[in-house]
Amino acid sequence: MSVWTSAELDKIGSAEELEIAPLRQDGTLRKPVIIWVVCVGDELYVRSYRGRDSAWFRGVQVQHAGHISAGGVEKDVAFVAETDPAVNDKVDAAYRTKYGRYPQYVAPMLTPEVRATTIKLTPRPA
Repeated sequence: MSVWTSAELDKIGSAEELEIAPLRQDGTLRKPVIIWVVCVGDELYVRSYRGRDSAWFRGVQVQHAGHISAGGVEKDVAFVAETDPAVNDKVDAAYRTKYGRYPQYVAPMLTPEVRATTIKLTPRPA
């Protein structure tokens, strides 16, 4: 199993935004979408602001793989649903800390509906 390097975690975790492009069923990438990303420990997490109805999130549910770009890092990734409430609490705290200057956007990221879309990004081997 691949892990993030310290440099990748630093660059992606400190990036304001991340581009995410899930794979389609035919193996091509969807058009990238800009979303927020947070780092918790040695892991990276994203959530769908629009919940389960977001096109990128629906795409993640089909192939569980795609490509991300943030902080100068380009990486093929696997998408792993995160359902552990304790981890989700840490992800909530990371969103509050990193994006707290945007309270009107952070609050929706902490709702039960959006918490249910928490995805851990895991590097895929080249």
